[in-house]
Amino acid sequence: MIHRTAHHPRPDRARSRPRRPRALAVTAASIVVGAGVALAFAGCGLVGPTPVSTIGEVDFDTPLPVPPIAESTVAADGTRVFSLEARAGTTEFAPGVPSETWGFDGAHLGPTIIAERGERIRVDVANALDEPTTVHWHGMHLPAAMDGGPHQMVDPGETWSPEWEVDQEAATLWYHPHPHGETEQHVARGLAGMLLVRDDVEAALPLPREYGVDDLPVIVQDAAFTDDGRLESSARGFAGRMGDELVVNGARAPFTDVDDELVRLRLLNASTARTYAFGWEDGRTIDVIATDGGLLEASVALDRVVLSPGERAEVLVRMTPGEELRLHSVMTPEAAGLKPPIAAMNGATDAFDVLELRAAETLDPAPDLPERLRELPEVAEGDVATTRTFRLDGFEINGGTMRMDHVDETVTVDTTERWIVENAGEMPHSFHVHDVQFRIAAIDAAPPPAEFAGWKDTILARPGSRYELILRFEDHADPDTPYMYHCHLLQHEDQGMMGQFVVVAPGQRATMTEETNDHDHAH
Repeated sequence: MIHRTAHHPRPDRARSRPRRPRALAVTAASIVVGAGVALAFAGCGLVGPTPVSTIGEVDFDTPLPVPPIAESTVAADGTRVFSLEARAGTTEFAPGVPSETWGFDGAHLGPTIIAERGERIRVDVANALDEPTTVHWHGMHLPAAMDGGPHQMVDPGETWSPEWEVDQEAATLWYHPHPHGETEQHVARGLAGMLLVRDDVEAALPLPREYGVDDLPVIVQDAAFTDDGRLESSARGFAGRMGDELVVNGARAPFTDVDDELVRLRLLNASTARTYAFGWEDGRTIDVIATDGGLLEASVALDRVVLSPGERAEVLVRMTPGEELRLHSVMTPEAAGLKPPIAAMNGATDAFDVLELRAAETLDPAPDLPERLRELPEVAEGDVATTRTFRLDGFEINGGTMRMDHVDETVTVDTTERWIVENAGEMPHSFHVHDVQFRIAAIDAAPPPAEFAGWKDTILARPGSRYELILRFEDHADPDTPYMYHCHLLQHEDQGMMGQFVVVAPGQRATMTEETNDHDHAH
């Protein structure tokens, strides 16, 4: 196939569907061997799959769907009550061609939950599927029993009703299933949705915030389709499922009309394995105002914003009347920190057109942003009481895999910890911590760049790199119920690249078993 770049003239608008060569499934035992084979291929001039590029080949002919805002009621005690139902259905990604999918309150994806900081909410989660599932509130600070991990399974026909007080800054979060060993397929089938937290600080800023108008959710997933447009199983690289085109908010080839000069995109990488490097086709900078856990102190202008699975970024773009502007993703081995043969097998040489923005001939004007958006506290390295090391290699963390009846780490409530995350292998990983938003103190012993200076809950752990995270565990002590930390490449998570931690009161112990690894990783 012809590999086009963003700087080539656009072809005619007939849609082309480049196909990705199919890869063999990867097992936990073969992943290390696979890396060695990839390097051996490189020595022979064989560098893996042909790069995929849809840039310049997508006919943006589908209006961007906007997930509806989840309806709610207010109970007598003031609790705001939402409801979600996981169900099976069919979705037409091509007209007249139904594909089997799953969704919340519909056939694919789910509504956007919007909650205010300080309010108490409850979500009644009903399972209308034929198998158990869960709903995890990714990025939310809440009690472990409400977290929606693999210990909070919802059986078919049952309803689970977690309830908690929203106590964190305005941010773009999301929700998705978390059944142990089945997460990849549940998310790939379409079970995902956004969860937005709002607060007074964000509301006081002159930011776009009319949901679905100038404040747009952009849920990006990769997928594979047959020639007639039916959803099919994606190829598998070492990272996991790799589709050869994108769907955004559940639609192929989407465009959106905008009537406002300033537009806010809430980018969510909801793919199971693929990492993206988002930027604008004309080379203008992409202006990042927020990451996983909320606003940065100031907008950061980047050439590309790199998001691994589970990561989010809020970006602003200032449009001119009548222009058409395409968001695309152009990954490179350097952006992923991968050697070329491994990069080719894990999507790090692929490029995609993502979304087209079409500005009206007259746009509502928008004021300039203030130089500072929010004050963030200093990274509290001086308060660290405990340091733990998490070594990522293959499908293992610290040489072990997930056991549902085993607690790997016990954290004392109201303490600050340093977690050192080391990717010791040659494969990509994405490290996510439940319950807390953390700050990055250092990457490879250097201060983090400005786009990583805010609150995060997920990081792209590049091979051979070392990340120092500072986490504050303020509350929600519960010796009986664990939180998770894991690789958010969902095939890796399903293969056991996950551990459990509990938060306890001083003097308490976890009620599950707890062991010390052969090396002392906490001190």
